Amino acid sequence: MSTHNNPAITAAASALLQARVTRTPIAPISTSHGIAGLDVAYAVAELNTQAQLAAGRRIVGMKVGLTSKAVQQQLGVDQPDFGVLFGDMEVLSGQDVPMARLLQPKVEAEVAFVMGRDLTGPAPSYAEFLAAVAYALPAIEIVDSAIADWKITLVDTVADNASCGLYVLGDQPLPMGQVSLGELGMTMTKNGQTVSVGTGAACLGHPLRAAYWLACTMAERGQSLKVGQVILSGALGPMVPVVAGDVVRAQIGALGSVSCRMV
Repeated sequence: MSTHNNPAITAAASALLQARVTRTPIAPISTSHGIAGLDVAYAVAELNTQAQLAAGRRIVGMKVGLTSKAVQQQLGVDQPDFGVLFGDMEVLSGQDVPMARLLQPKVEAEVAFVMGRDLTGPAPSYAEFLAAVAYALPAIEIVDSAIADWKITLVDTVADNASCGLYVLGDQPLPMGQVSLGELGMTMTKNGQTVSVGTGAACLGHPLRAAYWLACTMAERGQSLKVGQVILSGALGPMVPVVAGDVVRAQIGALGSVSCRMV
């Protein structure tokens, strides 16, 4: 399927946008609109990104999804995916998360990185990438699918901006190099009960490797990461559904804790 002036791509993008505006989940667009293949799925996502930018939203970062080997096997893929973070998706630790903006949210604990300088040009070496990253923060990503009952294929989640909802950032950034991210232990609680545990190594072997994959993938697509942008590097453990009233807290080793309340 060509990605240029393809009516199916336009229709799929429109259906996903409408689903989010009306908060009404839809059938998988892979079947309803015959969307197939990664390039086509990213083309759908890009149409909606451009529509959001035209409406005045601002890109403040990127997320990496499907970093867990288990989830990749579940969806039959061998690589992560990525989505765009807009400025109005950001919530700070301890703040309320408005359920009115979400359809069927789930939470996962992640390591967030903040870019210390622009990373432009060809795919960077790992060392060049590390030199451009300033800080790590604990984060909770609130993933949210526009596809009914989360019955997603890879194509569906990619087209739906990697199932982005909102994200919660911890308060205290730690400079790179001060903590061993691969060995971090993660415990996430919901209303005081432990609901998810994991480690830094669950995220493509190391959270920085997931973020590096993103930097290289962006460069290959002619896009760049910019100073101050956030990278959500992927889940450290299983994701958990939430409803209004739930209080979620993630403790991520030496990075500390991050929390939010669903209202």
